[in-house]
Amino acid sequence: MRINRRQFLQTTGAAGLTLAAGPLPVLGNLSGHVDRRALVRRHNPQIMQFDPFAALSVGNGEFAFTADVTGLQTLSTESENQFPLCTTSHWAWHRALPPAGLDPKNVRYKDYDTYGRSVGYATDSTGQEALFNWLRENPHRFHLGQIGFELQKSNGSLATSDDLKSIRQRLDLWNGLLESYFEFEGQPVHVQTCCHPELDLIAVRVESPLLADGRLPVRLAFPYASSGMSMADWNHPEWHATSLLRPTKNRADFARKLDTTDYAAGLQWSDGAELAQRTEHEFLLSAKAGEAIEFVCHFSSGPFSEKLPGVAQTQSAAEKHWRRFWNDGGAIDLAGSTDPRAPELERRIVLSLYNTALHCAGSLPSAETGLLCNSWYGKFHLEMHWWHSVHFTAWNRFALFEKSLAIYERILPLARDTARRQGYRGARWPKMIGPDGRDSPSSIGPLLIWQQPHPIYYAELSYRRRPDKKTLVRWRDIVFESAEFMASYAEFVPKRNQFVLGPPLKTVSENTDALTTTNPAFELAYWRFGLRLAQNWRERLGLPREPHWDRVLNQLSPLPAQDGVYLMQAGMTDTYTKWNWEHPALLGALGMQPGDGVDSDIMKRTTRRVRDTWQWDRSWGWDFPMAAMAAARTGQPELALDFLLLDAPKNRYLPNGHTFQRANLPAYLPGNGGLLAVAAMMCAGWAGGPNDSAPGFPKNGKWSVSWENLQRWM
Repeated sequence: MRINRRQFLQTTGAAGLTLAAGPLPVLGNLSGHVDRRALVRRHNPQIMQFDPFAALSVGNGEFAFTADVTGLQTLSTESENQFPLCTTSHWAWHRALPPAGLDPKNVRYKDYDTYGRSVGYATDSTGQEALFNWLRENPHRFHLGQIGFELQKSNGSLATSDDLKSIRQRLDLWNGLLESYFEFEGQPVHVQTCCHPELDLIAVRVESPLLADGRLPVRLAFPYASSGMSMADWNHPEWHATSLLRPTKNRADFARKLDTTDYAAGLQWSDGAELAQRTEHEFLLSAKAGEAIEFVCHFSSGPFSEKLPGVAQTQSAAEKHWRRFWNDGGAIDLAGSTDPRAPELERRIVLSLYNTALHCAGSLPSAETGLLCNSWYGKFHLEMHWWHSVHFTAWNRFALFEKSLAIYERILPLARDTARRQGYRGARWPKMIGPDGRDSPSSIGPLLIWQQPHPIYYAELSYRRRPDKKTLVRWRDIVFESAEFMASYAEFVPKRNQFVLGPPLKTVSENTDALTTTNPAFELAYWRFGLRLAQNWRERLGLPREPHWDRVLNQLSPLPAQDGVYLMQAGMTDTYTKWNWEHPALLGALGMQPGDGVDSDIMKRTTRRVRDTWQWDRSWGWDFPMAAMAAARTGQPELALDFLLLDAPKNRYLPNGHTFQRANLPAYLPGNGGLLAVAAMMCAGWAGGPNDSAPGFPKNGKWSVSWENLQRWM
């Protein structure tokens, strides 16, 4: 498809960085039917100047390619330390060789006194620093290959972002097509970029007079793997190998080897272009004549000899894929709202739907930065799996969540081994892992427990989706083993006649001493929730209730409270004056969770206390939707919106819909997933809540909320 320059400029505007600004147009369809195409397209990102934090991605849930304003990864050097431009896939993992003489199986554990017995955790690196760090950093995700223009100025030097003029870029969310226009030394360049929905393949069409002059070659370069944010090491070409095969005139296949990691890439181009090898790992695709070229680049975990689809075929497939995505599942339309925050909230929702479909809907749980770049070496955190992907259920896109759930079946034996080694029954789920399921050593991670009920939550979502024997059988062992660990982890204190949680443990907030932490509010409620549902599963399967689980349920300590509000953990009377930073996790007990053991009136007062006292500049992207959930569930819709749109450093959404957290965390998908979770809850409601539509929005005449195909929360 040719790019019509005049039409493209007319649709992208004249100057400046354009977001969804001004009042939303009134569609006149506020009775439940949503004009989805209009809804989505009014939030197409439009970029008018180079900004590393406006980088846009195309992808399919398993693979993603992130581009700058040229539509490719031309300005990678300028972006690398701010918002890296990477190409990666869920299968793209690299493991460096372990330190000489060290066996990864021989990590030493630190013993913690646990009510009279020693329990070992991999939390102390003293005397084993090299092994400790290697275990944390391996395996790690890596950059499959950089694809960008080599823009040559007339004097022979390479261009920088300052040399690009009249930039116009638009991501058409409805079709999954990234369209880019810029001028370089007075000459126009048009680029179309998209991703195939079923292959790890990008398709690109380029039009420019510069092609015929040989001044616009496309550069394909392969780096060595890095566990750092950029995923790439360009300084050690001798550490990896690239082998080139030319099966046909217009195709090249590349065999890549990085230590024990092998993968393949394939490049296919249109007539009128030729490929030249410049270095062992660097190749240039140049036009021989004419002002347009097309190419596709495919990546795979092994050799791929099949015919590759062309650009037009890929664009057509991508268009069908994204139109199906937007037409299926839920939708929320805030058109007609007079509250000035409505356009921005709707923009965040639409872009979060796109970004989570790219980064949180794959065969593995998402890393905090998804498939954008490395955070925590590209590993995923199982306590955050909820925040990345549970929202798909409420938006009636359960299949996008279900793809990543097989990880629990795969690592169940490892989780059992961990529990057994520590003297517990059942299965103890790890915190920070790669696809191998091995937990990473850390001063914090191994002591966390709030991920333990997660699989029971997911099993229940699966059962509500498909309430049949097959679902019960599939999840049976995971539910029962999770509950068995939870019941054995709770310690009975005779003088209190209660079961307690910890010490040692690290709470959701991770900011207090594991040796003194007892009975955190979030974890107590979640323990009740998990054990209650596990007993329901036994009954569904025709089994008797487990007596010990009931004993723990009946005698578990109450949530800590004082002066009519909940505390973060037992004895923490200075919750709101000293420990009022990091995650306000006590709100999650009635919000993210349905509130087992929670008094709604106390939680209502707690939400207001948190709003007034918390250090929101030290909170994280998912804290704001978590707080909004608690406010909505306690009948405070105005407060819910205040939380959701609070002006705080880590609650600001970039032009691409991502939330910057800090220098080495330029995007944070748990914020996007949390936003979608609470938005669905505020529209469709929750179990035990009001039966009216959009109970989480104020009834003050300022909000016109049209929604469809969303599910109520449990």
